[in-house]
Amino acid sequence: MRSFKTFFMMNIILMSMAGMSLRAQDFRSAEEANGLLPGQTAPMFEAIDQNGRQFKLVEALNDGPIVLIFYRGFWCPVCNKHLATFQDSLYLLKEAGVKVIAVSPEKPEYLEKMATKTGAEFQLLYDENYRIADAYDVTFKPDTKTLFVYNTVLGAKLKETHSDDSQRLPIPATYLIKPDGIIAWRHFDPDYKKRSSVSDILKAL
Repeated sequence: MRSFKTFFMMNIILMSMAGMSLRAQDFRSAEEANGLLPGQTAPMFEAIDQNGRQFKLVEALNDGPIVLIFYRGFWCPVCNKHLATFQDSLYLLKEAGVKVIAVSPEKPEYLEKMATKTGAEFQLLYDENYRIADAYDVTFKPDTKTLFVYNTVLGAKLKETHSDDSQRLPIPATYLIKPDGIIAWRHFDPDYKKRSSVSDILKAL
């Protein structure tokens, strides 16, 4: 009788563990992400940039406002155009006392590829394990069909270029963070084709 109870309890535990494992892999879609809102406190973080340098948001804010851009990867044509546009108008933001940083789940060697493609002179940061994207509530997982296109047609190879094989991505949101750490403005849209502009940020300032 005791052995049967033990066996029964073990089965329940194993089934519970299996359920937890499945739920852990049941990531949300882009439409289910909400993102942090203006007025909220921006999560502080540290990350390595494309040159292996350490970036600390709490220290960077001492020098003025920060524009934080999330982008999907070097393989994304819209991301390439978006960051290149910011590079072209970077002097306007610098004149306004604003520093630009861009964050991606790609490893540093792929950040370098993005810098080469876009000419970006601002820091590109490696969001290892999606810690930054999760903190700002912008992480999602594309559907199977979309992942096939990204990985095979566009050459994203997400399992290889990211820190794990979950193949999650950030919604390409943009946040303007004040020196006191409060989010002053954001651009947040599940449609990856719709991006922030330098003029939007200058108006928000």
